[in-house]
Amino acid sequence: MQIIQGIREKGAAIVIVVISLSLIGFILMDAKQGSNNMFSSASGSIGKVNGKSIELEEFNKKVRVIEAQEEQQSGAKVTTARAAQIREQVWNQLTVESIFYAEAAKLGIDFTSKELNAILTSNDPSNPLLQDQQMKDPVTGLLDMSKVSQAISNIKKMKGERRDMIDAQVIEPQKIASVSTKYLALLNASSYYPGWMEEIDIAESKSFANISYVAVSYNIISDSTIKVSDKEIENYIQKNKDLFKQEEGRMISYVAFSQLPSAADSARTKVAVESLKTDFTNETNVKSFLARNTSAIEFDTNYQSKSKINSIAIDTIIKLGAGAVYGPYVEKNNYVLAKYIATKMFPDSVNARHILIGTANPQTGEPIMEDSIARRRADSLFAAIKAGADFGTLVTQFSTDEGSKDKGGVYEKVFYGQMVPEFNEFVFAKPVGSMDVVKTQFGYHIIEVMSQKGSAPTYKVGFMAKEILASEETINKASLEATKLSAEKNEKNFDAYIKKNGLSKLTNPGLVKENDAQIGQQLQDARQLIRWIFSAKKGDVSEPYSIADLFIVAVVDKIQEEGTQDVATARPMAEGVIRDQKKAEEIIKKLNGKTTLESVATVYGKEVLTAGQDSSLTFKASEIKGIGFEPKLIGASFNKSNMNKVSEPIAGKTGVYVFKLNSIAMKTANTPEETNQFRTQQINTLRNQVAMNWFEGLRKKATIKDNRSKFY
Repeated sequence: MQIIQGIREKGAAIVIVVISLSLIGFILMDAKQGSNNMFSSASGSIGKVNGKSIELEEFNKKVRVIEAQEEQQSGAKVTTARAAQIREQVWNQLTVESIFYAEAAKLGIDFTSKELNAILTSNDPSNPLLQDQQMKDPVTGLLDMSKVSQAISNIKKMKGERRDMIDAQVIEPQKIASVSTKYLALLNASSYYPGWMEEIDIAESKSFANISYVAVSYNIISDSTIKVSDKEIENYIQKNKDLFKQEEGRMISYVAFSQLPSAADSARTKVAVESLKTDFTNETNVKSFLARNTSAIEFDTNYQSKSKINSIAIDTIIKLGAGAVYGPYVEKNNYVLAKYIATKMFPDSVNARHILIGTANPQTGEPIMEDSIARRRADSLFAAIKAGADFGTLVTQFSTDEGSKDKGGVYEKVFYGQMVPEFNEFVFAKPVGSMDVVKTQFGYHIIEVMSQKGSAPTYKVGFMAKEILASEETINKASLEATKLSAEKNEKNFDAYIKKNGLSKLTNPGLVKENDAQIGQQLQDARQLIRWIFSAKKGDVSEPYSIADLFIVAVVDKIQEEGTQDVATARPMAEGVIRDQKKAEEIIKKLNGKTTLESVATVYGKEVLTAGQDSSLTFKASEIKGIGFEPKLIGASFNKSNMNKVSEPIAGKTGVYVFKLNSIAMKTANTPEETNQFRTQQINTLRNQVAMNWFEGLRKKATIKDNRSKFY
């Protein structure tokens, strides 16, 4: 709705003022420069980064700020699942800041009050104060320092959550942006590309090889003929520990018992709705009837176009005569009766203008003008307009709707249902040229209908709906079945009970971690179950946990400790690699003693092929045309000891290769301009690598202790 949007824009300007004042307050309070003393009333440590505590109070403040912001934007309370996501977000933010700021401090990098002062007193477009029109000189459009000075005297009083929110949304992003920019500037300045490396890189980029080769794919040997023992996997793990690091976690299985409505519950709801049909048909006051019978769908007093009526049955409904009732039918877990009340022809769109004399703050609901005073002012303005006063001039002087004030109070192409109901009814029901005083929730409007376009039918429909809910009997039955299963307190009895009673056990494919809030996609709000999982032993069976519309009984299948994977866990990743190594040994054994490519080819019935004739086989190439990604073969192709002779067999990614290096040629030498361009590209590549990887390096070096599971 455009009126509401305009009022929201005005409210946004107020928020910017608050932000501006808070930023200036930061200048005055040196205690806010660092994050260490920002929160002093700690009540516990939620974790540590390199030995430095992250205090629970600090953590909770940041969580509350984000929750409050989202609730203000959506008008709804943050869900349990979303709250868990916010906690994860804040934890990541605090650990990142702790690691990064400590590293920056070693280099003497900081964000000072003087630096922020310089930002706020500048007229650079990045200055957040310039977003607030009230902080500017209306003539020059530049920052008005007298207004900034006045703001300073007000900001000193700002405390509590209001201040915390400003810190989180404005000051902390400014700090991280400033410090990280300086840090990256140092890293970029330290990027060094020596001349000898440049010469090698240019030579490698300009030279290309031509080879003849025989390729023997590992697929030539069936997987089933190659057995990989646990001992072989264990040896491979020990040689490649970095590939087999694992986090702490749990593997679980569970049985789900549905609490959803049964067929009997659905039938009872249908009968209840059907019993209202006669009374609904005879009722003249539809709004009262729906309220009296607590319909799950609120009555909309507006007429709506067919496309705006949210019902799967609307086409059937509007074919009925006025007063007829259709249903019951099922829609969105409701049984519904629909009553076709009436239809009207309305314009497709309207142009209108208005002057709003507001009576309440649209953001807080607090009164800004007494109703009687606003009414008298609106009546006076209406009389002045009828006597010849200029409508646009009065809009500028008196209207409190900032969304239309700069346009002379005009709203163009307003569609039906877009405005608040009273405004909406006036501009669509009245003919062009109509003007009057209309009261809405925002105050008093002097409205003039300027023009109307098109004509289309609209409908008024009432929906009597009852949600299909699970009965107490249904819920108790599911609970009892879950309780019986949970009595089987070891994995063997658990599985036997499942088999005997024809139940379905689901195995969660992923690792459950200690601070997770959900298990897979189905169990979204599973925090209490996860806390139990991490207090249980392998094979333990849980009590029933109610999650969404399910009772869940879980069993712990495996406890995975942080460190190196065991053989069973590593096998899916390691087995294929080891199998290919053993295949390579068999293939190479058969090829030994062959001195020509032709004799190598005959062993497995292969052909002698060539690669690199098109100058594409360079040392920097990521793959070889016709072969694919084989870095060992690419490297060996530039070893001049292989020139004009058959190489030793090479065990590659997908097979064994034997080749002969026919030639290494050079492309045309670079011009000075090309050399400079090459050097610039290489330096930029180095800097990009730094920008992408610097923080991950710091994180890997950090020691992070996470205690969140003790509190949530």
